[in-house]
Amino acid sequence: MIRIYQLQFAYARRFIKSICRVFLITILLVGIDLNSSNAQGNLEIFPRRVVFEGSKKTETLNLANAGQDSATYNISLINYRMKDDGDVEEINTPDSDQRFANKFIRFFPRSVTLAPNEVQIIKLQLIKTNELVPGEYRSHLYLRSIIRKKSLGEKETRKDTTKISVTLTPVFGISIAVIIRVGENDATVNLSGLSFEMFNDTLPRLNMTFNRRGNMSVYGDIKVNYISESGITTEVGIAKGLAVYTPNLIRHFRLNLKKEDKVDYHHGKLHIEFDSQNNTRNPKLTEAEIDLR
Repeated sequence: MIRIYQLQFAYARRFIKSICRVFLITILLVGIDLNSSNAQGNLEIFPRRVVFEGSKKTETLNLANAGQDSATYNISLINYRMKDDGDVEEINTPDSDQRFANKFIRFFPRSVTLAPNEVQIIKLQLIKTNELVPGEYRSHLYLRSIIRKKSLGEKETRKDTTKISVTLTPVFGISIAVIIRVGENDATVNLSGLSFEMFNDTLPRLNMTFNRRGNMSVYGDIKVNYISESGITTEVGIAKGLAVYTPNLIRHFRLNLKKEDKVDYHHGKLHIEFDSQNNTRNPKLTEAEIDLR
């Protein structure tokens, strides 16, 4: 009987680990491209991306706890590979033409505990600049929540030790890109593979492929306007913070569009703009159109 329980416990433990790993990876994927502030598990972060270029040697990151409970996060630098569909996976060795930024970045503190509505600043500093050669370096600052133990005085619940029980505790993690740029930026991007579909006959959806060229990453905001046959323009889609990181040359992206009474997706056309977030003098990175017929 003891042997049976041991086997059951081993299987349950492996199951829990696999589920938690999938859950954590899912949260990490969400952390790559988010809106004006990154939020996961009541943690808000601004800015959404840290870029060292020109003479900049220091940067600050603002963390805020928007929840009702205190939360603790451990902070580290990790490295990702981006796939052509935008998913990411952690790697230890850079791909060809990829450079990691972690050994050139110092940050403090390494962990934070935030009370409800409390704000904390993370300071980042560029180091070993004499070792940097022209090009782009990228790592990701990863904030992983620490599971809180039972509060002092909270009573333990009695458990039936003759049964196997499984408790899944979500572990939230969020990551933002930390990029170092050295030298001139000659990166460009264009759109191809535009196609429109009505998914399940109800959800309007736009498919597109970003094609990056040059020595550095591109990132910005997507805006989609519907233009009727009479020339009336209606905004039907937006996605902020989309990136094509080096060394990737392409990224496939699918955007769900709004359903509006005044929009007839059987006629007219869609106009797509991809605009830079930090270049106010020349914000438009690329644009394209697709006819709806």
